Amino acid sequence: MHSGESESVGAEIQGIPYTAIAEEHGTPFFVYDAHVLSTTLRELRDVLPAGVDVLYSLKANPNISVCAVLHRAGAGAEVSSAAELTTALRAGVDPGDIVFLGPGKTRADLVACLEAGIHAVVCESFAELRLLDRIADGHGGTAPVRALLRVNPAFASKGSGLAMGGKPRQFGIDEEQVRACRPLLDTLRRVEVVGFHAYMGTRFLHHEDIVANTENILAMAESLAADLRIRLDTVDFGGGLGVAYFENEEDLDADALGKGLTGPVTEFRERHPGCRLIMELGRYLTARAGTYVTRALYVKESSGESFVVADGGTHHHMAAVGIGSFVKRNFPVRHLGRPHAPADRTYTVTGPLCTPNDTVVKRAALPEVVPGDLLGVERSGAYGPTASPGLFLSHGYPAEVLVHAGRAHLVRDRDTPEDLLARQHLVGLDPPAAG
Repeated sequence: MHSGESESVGAEIQGIPYTAIAEEHGTPFFVYDAHVLSTTLRELRDVLPAGVDVLYSLKANPNISVCAVLHRAGAGAEVSSAAELTTALRAGVDPGDIVFLGPGKTRADLVACLEAGIHAVVCESFAELRLLDRIADGHGGTAPVRALLRVNPAFASKGSGLAMGGKPRQFGIDEEQVRACRPLLDTLRRVEVVGFHAYMGTRFLHHEDIVANTENILAMAESLAADLRIRLDTVDFGGGLGVAYFENEEDLDADALGKGLTGPVTEFRERHPGCRLIMELGRYLTARAGTYVTRALYVKESSGESFVVADGGTHHHMAAVGIGSFVKRNFPVRHLGRPHAPADRTYTVTGPLCTPNDTVVKRAALPEVVPGDLLGVERSGAYGPTASPGLFLSHGYPAEVLVHAGRAHLVRDRDTPEDLLARQHLVGLDPPAAG
């Protein structure tokens, strides 16, 4: 094939051109590859030591079809809202494979957990534990309600892009406070604390750090169970496995992670053969399966810099802004119409918003872009719409498409102006009638 011909071949997903999806569903949109979703989970499960259950963290991508694909591949669910709980149940996840966590659960959330009969409620304060016990006591039934205590460990993690334990945090209960809570446990009427949860952080890219955190969490759980004289039934040691987004980053070595965890997990299970071990994962399972597709509207120059103004931006993909970073770093981006052409131009790609922060990629190397071309921001399957201000400028949220078995399925409708106005109420502003 001549180079000119290869340059003209557009990018595809499971044999379907991105241009065909754009023609059918419009732009911008997120598209998820079901094969990548299920393969990512299965390959990880193949290398993890026996006895580790993987729960999918819906916060990364709460689309019901994404959840269903991962459930079909063997994942349970970790949820943090009543809507996520409903999503997991409707996606087919067994209640016994669901845990509910989050620092600000409402009474309604806890009632929903009881009614669904989930595996465990992860309590993040003593006040929440007491409230769960009072609700359970008045809810009927006699079976114990299972709870895990989320522990903020005394030790700190290494290698996390965002630390969520080992320092003052709103998450969980400090380890020293947990060690002293036996008198509280004695007052519980319906709730039984059967284990512990700890989540040290997110975006771990080095397997050594994950192994070290897991060893520390398992040792802490074992010690806390002994101090509190409780049956150690479940330990959720979090996860936080990362994916490489930026230059100079490399993806996690899953094989090395599995080998590193085998010893600690096997030894722990020998001492506690009936204890369920849970790893919860969101970003790791979904990020690489997703692409955000946006269409170039205009190409212009300003002070010697080339700009592509596209129809989609950071209102759909806030993660691309680089929140938490001092310097903007680009997600990987492709020209979907000419993916094999030389990347001999430099463009800053922006969205349609009236703010200079609406920068999707900055000074990215791409083939020549002209209006109408499709650009794909890759590794966008996690924290896209779910973590973005989709209502800014009333653009609304984009369509979402799942490609499964060679067919593209619309799995979320694009917001329309009528959708955005349907829940608003126009107040009558006529002056009051004269008395």
